[in-house]
Amino acid sequence: MSGNRPIVAIVGRPNVGKSTIFNRLAGQRISIVEDTPGVTRDRIFAEVEWLDKYFTIIDTGGIEPNTDDIILSQMRNQAMLAMDMAHIILFIVDGKTGITGADKEIAQLLRKTNKPVILVCNKVDNINKLDNIYDFYELGLGTPHPVSGANSMGLGDLLDEVVENFPADLDVELDEDIVKVAITGKPNAGKSSILNAILGENRVIVSPIAGTTRDAIDTYFELGENKYMLIDTAGIRRKSKVYENVERFSVIRAMSAVDRADVVLIVIDAEEGVTEQDTKIAGIAHNEGKACIFVVNKWDLVNKDNKSVSNYTRSIKEKFPFMPYAPILFVSALTKKRIDKILDKVDYVSEEAAKRISTSVINEIVAEAVMMNQPPSDKGKRLKIYYATQTGVKPPKFTLFINDYKLCHFSYIRYLENKIRENFGFEGTPIKMELKEKKKRR
Repeated sequence: MSGNRPIVAIVGRPNVGKSTIFNRLAGQRISIVEDTPGVTRDRIFAEVEWLDKYFTIIDTGGIEPNTDDIILSQMRNQAMLAMDMAHIILFIVDGKTGITGADKEIAQLLRKTNKPVILVCNKVDNINKLDNIYDFYELGLGTPHPVSGANSMGLGDLLDEVVENFPADLDVELDEDIVKVAITGKPNAGKSSILNAILGENRVIVSPIAGTTRDAIDTYFELGENKYMLIDTAGIRRKSKVYENVERFSVIRAMSAVDRADVVLIVIDAEEGVTEQDTKIAGIAHNEGKACIFVVNKWDLVNKDNKSVSNYTRSIKEKFPFMPYAPILFVSALTKKRIDKILDKVDYVSEEAAKRISTSVINEIVAEAVMMNQPPSDKGKRLKIYYATQTGVKPPKFTLFINDYKLCHFSYIRYLENKIRENFGFEGTPIKMELKEKKKRR
């Protein structure tokens, strides 16, 4: 995403269908949609393209104008922050329920922003029943746009209006030069606190209530010449804890966040240590071929001596024997200690995952490895490796052309992978090794 991309915020009181409209515009199911007020608690970002113009939409938690509830008041703060960032605001109201006191209070807030506000009257499923929408002129925000998020009615006209309101100096071209980073881990490991510490701004709700972050939240920002998208995920819960649909969707969301990411931060609670969920997340990221970094958070709370780091490192290596390549950082989101190292390491492992080695150099290393340790044989027949070549990046993928699959033991392939790592690094990223049988011509 460009640093000067148009931003459109979707706001309104709870349960007017903001997330349904957001998902329709985004073209995929990103926000959790349930008929429960307050399900969308944080801002959720998505890229949208309309008439060859690219922009960002933000779904927000419903604004409750007057509330003492800790979550609801923070939702209101998040919505206000989204409105502050936005170039255009879509104010969603419920066409079935009609105008409410909360709608009037929100309209008053929006008028003070001095930004273009488009009034969207949702749940108008029958175009012949438009009588209700005329009441909304009372809000003083211009003509209400009748739409149905559930049936996708009227959204094209709405997007035309959105695009017409873009300020002329904004960049609406596609920009793919972004490192996508998923922040994963069990509930309360401090994922949102780490995101806030990286950003230096309270962009994600942080509270001591487990499961506060229900969705994966995309936050875009730039540092120097580098562009990032941070995906803060709902923690993956143990299966026994997945009681309700909302929670089940959150588990799927965390997995899809890993799927979208270039780099996965696996956040471990230093006090609690490695849990079953941490192992599961790491396994998903490893199998998906994602670059990974272990981030041990709350390191300030651990009683330490001069062996604490080495002992903890050894413990992680033992519990994740399939990921010896993943670096380990010890940080504290609370004190900000070593938080600045996270993006440095993200940049490094991202470059490692995209690295290419020439075929001639790879073959030299493989030939040397074969001379040092002969390939396995069976009944007088020995495995032959004719040549090797790199056939992919993110993750790095190497294809070995061999004489016989049956002679190729996984331990020998692991040996060759280790030799490649010794010579070329590839820190932080898994390596995929593919075998192809090359038949001799008769």
